[in-house]
Amino acid sequence: MKIIDTVKRILGIKKNDSKIQLIISSEKLEKRVALLEGGQLEEYSLERESDRNIVGGIFKGKVRNIEHGLKAMFVDIGFEKNAFLHFWDAVPAALDSGIEAVHRSSNASSSSKKAKITAKEIPSIYPVGSEVMVQVTKGPIGTKGPRVTTNISLAGRYMVLMPFSDQSGISRKIEETKERLRLRKILTNLSIPEGMGVIIRTAGEGQRARFFVRDLHFLLDQWRCIEEGMNTKPAASTLMLEPDLVARTVRDFLTDTVDEVYIDDLKEAERMKELVTPISKRARKLIHHYSGPKPIFDHFQVQEQIDKAFLRQVWLPCGGYLVIDETEAMITVDVNTGRNKGNKDMEKTLLQTNLEAVDEIARQLRLRNIGGLIVCDFIDMQSRKDQQAVYHRMRDRLKRDKARTHVLPISSLGLMEMTRQRAQESISSSHYTHCTYCGGKGILKSIMTMSVELQRALHTLLKRHQDEIHEFKVTVHPELLNRLRTEDDELLADIQRRYGACLTFRADPALHWEKFIIADAKTQKELAV
Repeated sequence: MKIIDTVKRILGIKKNDSKIQLIISSEKLEKRVALLEGGQLEEYSLERESDRNIVGGIFKGKVRNIEHGLKAMFVDIGFEKNAFLHFWDAVPAALDSGIEAVHRSSNASSSSKKAKITAKEIPSIYPVGSEVMVQVTKGPIGTKGPRVTTNISLAGRYMVLMPFSDQSGISRKIEETKERLRLRKILTNLSIPEGMGVIIRTAGEGQRARFFVRDLHFLLDQWRCIEEGMNTKPAASTLMLEPDLVARTVRDFLTDTVDEVYIDDLKEAERMKELVTPISKRARKLIHHYSGPKPIFDHFQVQEQIDKAFLRQVWLPCGGYLVIDETEAMITVDVNTGRNKGNKDMEKTLLQTNLEAVDEIARQLRLRNIGGLIVCDFIDMQSRKDQQAVYHRMRDRLKRDKARTHVLPISSLGLMEMTRQRAQESISSSHYTHCTYCGGKGILKSIMTMSVELQRALHTLLKRHQDEIHEFKVTVHPELLNRLRTEDDELLADIQRRYGACLTFRADPALHWEKFIIADAKTQKELAV
């Protein structure tokens, strides 16, 4: 996740007394970057040495098999699972809808002469055993391998180079007409090789022409190295990986908006300064080495905010709260009024809670890096005007998100459905593992339920063995034994009288809460229900 791409849009709502800070923790096993706006955590990203992010990486692969039913190929790029390449991802893509096309006279005529390739032709272009250059668009998630495309793109500081597409454009997120005209002029004057195209990124807004020229030269040099690797390396080889988290932070550094950068590793601080000096000498002065006694994330109150942000229940300033549940199929967000009793105007109270929920939901999606299908259950509002206000607020807040999103208006059931691009595992998947005690359910059977189940098992076993076994040894969790002695002792006495059996109970703290063992007291043989 490239967290700095959103900083310029953050500036649009930044208060005069609000600083934008980058806090970087560089440890041997893990690197973390936090973006703070006025001290509040707005973006969070981490990278571990043992789990390097491959999204954006370019590989030389070999087609292993073709599934015509799925309209896809499986490509070996050197990982345990083959990469998934859909036929449409192997066709030169149309210009992104988020880009305004800029036609350059040098390639306008040649592009019109190119024959269009359809999905039906892909199996003949890439037969089994053929070599292909691909770029990872989505990392491996769960049991699925990475997803790849042949539409290669190289991201620079101010622009993106597309070696196999001769279409160029400007990000639609740059809205000012005068600035768009200026960038269009710069773009048409760039010396872009025949058959290639570039996209000016949002970060290019307000930058001088020489910065784009320098960025283009850097990207072309990078592409030449990739081409050389494609020609010389064997199949299933890495041609290029995205830089590490610290270097990506430098690459996506927006010098006009970031006020301070603090990093706790002296060598990494010097490396950041070396990387950023050719781009901006002013930015070099913003980088500081933190050497305080406290861990850097504790000093800037980042760790505390991270811990709170990943709770299932997230509180809102008004006293309401969110309940966020992440499943394989979708993410559900439930909005509740909580302690927010409001005033006499209940409609205003509900609207206030829902609007605050929108702000926090958009923030949580970025912090947790969760994607896929997301369903938000807002508090019911009778006014259609209020529902539209919540919908438009959500659309506005999602503009800050670098991941592609699509949101629908609130339905008649009070639900808002949306999707968010998922390129890799969520942050929670990296931070947490399923609870081995509850099996990931998050809940355990109540003590009363366990008592009922135990008595049911005793009835079954004592009836089955009443002629051959007369003494039974029962091992249970201490909490269950406490209930049996204090509340269910008469019920157990009745069971013993009914079957003429003797029950001996023993507590074992190591026994699982939802387990119990019934055995023959003489042979110690465990009895199955």
